[in-house]
Amino acid sequence: MRFFKYYFLLLLFSLSDGVAQNQFQDLLTPSDSLNVPRRNAVVLSETVALGGALVGLNQLWYKDYAKSDFHFKNDNAHWLQMDKAGHVYSSYHLGRFSAELLDWSGVSKKHQLIFGATTGFVFLTAVEVMDGYSAEWGFSWGDVASNASGTILYAGQELLWDEQRIVPKFSFHRTPYAGARPEVLGSTFSEEILKDYNGQTYWLSANIHSFFKESKIPKWLNVAVGYGAEGMITANDGLVNTVFLPEKERTRQFYVSLDLDLTKIKTQNHVLKTLFSIFNSIKVPAPTLEFRELGGIKAHLIYF
Repeated sequence: MRFFKYYFLLLLFSLSDGVAQNQFQDLLTPSDSLNVPRRNAVVLSETVALGGALVGLNQLWYKDYAKSDFHFKNDNAHWLQMDKAGHVYSSYHLGRFSAELLDWSGVSKKHQLIFGATTGFVFLTAVEVMDGYSAEWGFSWGDVASNASGTILYAGQELLWDEQRIVPKFSFHRTPYAGARPEVLGSTFSEEILKDYNGQTYWLSANIHSFFKESKIPKWLNVAVGYGAEGMITANDGLVNTVFLPEKERTRQFYVSLDLDLTKIKTQNHVLKTLFSIFNSIKVPAPTLEFRELGGIKAHLIYF
């Protein structure tokens, strides 16, 4: 509820009149040509933010685990590949946000793709190297391939269509699994969003009108296909789930749903455009069909 409260307040603020809004409008309006101060501010802020994130991870996360020589780990079978879907999603959107910031600065499309779209891949691969020196984990080529897939999904669409027709999105619902192993799957709502793969769903949301330019289909209407899994108390079957939830099996789910492309909603308000771009990474709750790996189809009036 706190997330939606803040979102609502931001929308109200963006719709209000006055000097403050005009200043934000001017600030958020993309530059028609290279704006050197903006570009420098973007490069500096991203360097500080991402560098700080790596230092923070090393100090707050990895220090609690034993170090080791650099080594590899094949974790491709873990968590029914939900973690790999997360890598694709994260790499895509880190690259997208970085490229959009460079676009706001008036940087050329070529440099947006070279220096912006690759941000997610570079950052997440640096994290992977840190994993390689941790005895708990290891450098995973599967993770690196997923990072590359997210970057290619963004850059490839820009090169092919000069727009993003297919966008990875995320949704989450709480599950009983976190309560079974809170030390692994999270003990608070915010932790569960990050750690409980059972409640996560990753989507590929395709804008219909972008593929049928002459149609009368609303430009903001999308169709989305999703992937999720449940029954996972551990990364793999090494620790039998019956220790925690006897009646549950590890299984995948596939979804088909409607969605919105918020960036296709027409507005001249650059505050709203910025908010729509940010929140276009989240799947809109909508009627959904669920296809279960173990058999059966389930209809959801609203699924998130």
